[in-house]
Amino acid sequence: MEYLSKKRYDEISAELKHLIGEVYPKVKDNLAEARAQGDLSENAGYREARRIQAKTISRIRFLQRVLEHSRVIDQDALPKDKVCLLSRVEFTNLSTNARMTFEIVSPHEMDLEAGKISLKSPIGAALMGKKVGEIAEAKVPSGTVRLRVESITLD
Repeated sequence: MEYLSKKRYDEISAELKHLIGEVYPKVKDNLAEARAQGDLSENAGYREARRIQAKTISRIRFLQRVLEHSRVIDQDALPKDKVCLLSRVEFTNLSTNARMTFEIVSPHEMDLEAGKISLKSPIGAALMGKKVGEIAEAKVPSGTVRLRVESITLD
């Protein structure tokens, strides 16, 4: 079971609706057109249309599974005093004194450029459940880092 924010759940639903309602019908039409061009064994257009069809079907099935096994998070039920899903956490790396801020999200919402890390990442997992002032130890590829939680907010 994965938990998603309402925004991300709606984005996935919209992408799925777009793929099923607009993209896939065009893919089917392109495949039928390529099939009508004759000998399928030497028809590069047909092979390309089949590849695109397979890719589209795969994406549709993946998004359907994500939605089927996901639940929207009730933000009002989340604790405000400790790190949890959808928390924006400011922390200090104690070995470098570098301060960072990230939002803890599900793996389907992870986007480092937007400041969102997965709760399943080493840092996200280490921070989960911590309160302001507590120290988390995260095992990262370069070793173990110690992180002090400076602030926690829910957007």
